[in-house]
This record gives sequence, C-alpha cells and structure tokens, in this order.
Amino acid sequence: MSDRIFATVWLVLCGIGLVVGWGIHSEYSYEPLGPRPFPITIISLMALCALLLLFKKPDSVHWPTPPVLRRLVLLIATLAAYAGLFEWLGFPLATLLLTFSVARLFNASLLAAMMSGVFLSGSLFFAFDRLLDVTLPVGSWLS
Repeated sequence: MSDRIFATVWLVLCGIGLVVGWGIHSEYSYEPLGPRPFPITIISLMALCALLLLFKKPDSVHWPTPPVLRRLVLLIATLAAYAGLFEWLGFPLATLLLTFSVARLFNASLLAAMMSGVFLSGSLFFAFDRLLDVTLPVGSWLS
C-alpha cells in the first residue's frame, strides 16, 4: 500500500512539474528546441516509473533498522545543508564537506574521507570550470 501511495503522490508532483516545465521559455533562442524538452523528458520518465510502481504486484515491506534510518536522515540533512550553503561556501568547499560527510556516513576512515573530498571537489571544479566552461561559485564569504 505504501508503494501505491508514494506512486500516486509522485504522479501528482510529476503533473505539476509538467505544467511548470511546459511554461519554461527563453528570451533568446540558443538551440532549435529551446529549454523545454529536457525537463519535460525527465519528468515524463519519472511519471512512467511512478505508473509502473503504481500497477506492479506489491512486495512485502521491510523497513530499515533504526541505525540505517538515522543515517538516511543525516544524509538528507547533509544534502539540504549543501544546497543551502552552496553559494556562500562555494562549490569547492561545499563539495568537499558533502563528500567528507557522505564518506563518513558510509564508514570511511577520516583520512579516506578527507582525501576523497579533496580529490572530488578539486577535480570536479577543474572539470566544470576549465574544461566545460560552467561557471561555479567560489564562495561569497571570500569577497
């Protein structure tokens, strides 16, 4: 029953997303289709998955144990903090902290978590900023 409730709520949200996505317009035409197809396609695929979930044979539900639930809540809080502090901290520092936190949630050692955070934040910043020319915030706390 929880799968069907989730699928129904997700379908409603997908419907709202399709209405919002259909209203996306650009002031200038930088590609033949405009900015509309990508969100419409992604939301349509999510709606298809929700429909499949709605009509599939139900499985027995096995809820996670309290320690796993605690980790999931911490992961959601970490992602929310990342989204909220992204512009102020900047991409490199925010991504380092996110990667470090997620690695620690998955029981990585302090050294491994720090090394993965430094490597991922540095390499992703370089790839997006230098190779792909995507402007990422460096951090408003620096200015």
